[in-house]
Amino acid sequence: MATALNHFDESANFIPPAGGGDGYRPGVDEPFMNARQLAYFRDKLLAWKDAILREAQGTLSQLQVDSLREADLTDRASSETDWSIELRTRDRQRKLISKIDAALRRIEEGEYGYCEVTGEPISLARLEARPIATMTVEAQERHERNEKVSRED
Repeated sequence: MATALNHFDESANFIPPAGGGDGYRPGVDEPFMNARQLAYFRDKLLAWKDAILREAQGTLSQLQVDSLREADLTDRASSETDWSIELRTRDRQRKLISKIDAALRRIEEGEYGYCEVTGEPISLARLEARPIATMTVEAQERHERNEKVSRED
C-alpha cells in the first residue's frame, strides 16, 4: 500500500512531525485559552487537517494508478482487502475533518477548550492528546456510561 498513517496513532490522533514550530507548549501556569494557546491549538488542528488531506490525495492518486486486475485470485483478494481497509480509514478521516472544522469554529467563537456539557475548562493534557475534544474526561465518561445503559435497554 502506497499510503501510510505515519502521522497518526492507532486512535487517529494526530502526532505532529518532530522538530516543528517554536517549541511552545501550553502550560497551566498561564491564563487558560489565552491568545497564544488558541493560536497553538489552531495551528495544531490545521496541521492535522492538512496531513489528512495530503494522505487522502495520496490514496486518490494511488487508486488512479493501481489496477485491481491481478491475474491471481489470491493476489486480487489481498489487494481488494488492502484497498477496503484504506478506504474505510479515509472515510473515518473524512468524518474527523468535520470535527476538526467544528473545533476551529469553536476557536473563532471563543468556545474552544470548554466542556459543552459543564462549561468547565477541558484539561490542556486532554486537548493536547485530542484537540477536537468537546467534553472534560468526567463528562465524557458520564456520557459513555449513559450511552451504554440506553443501549442495554
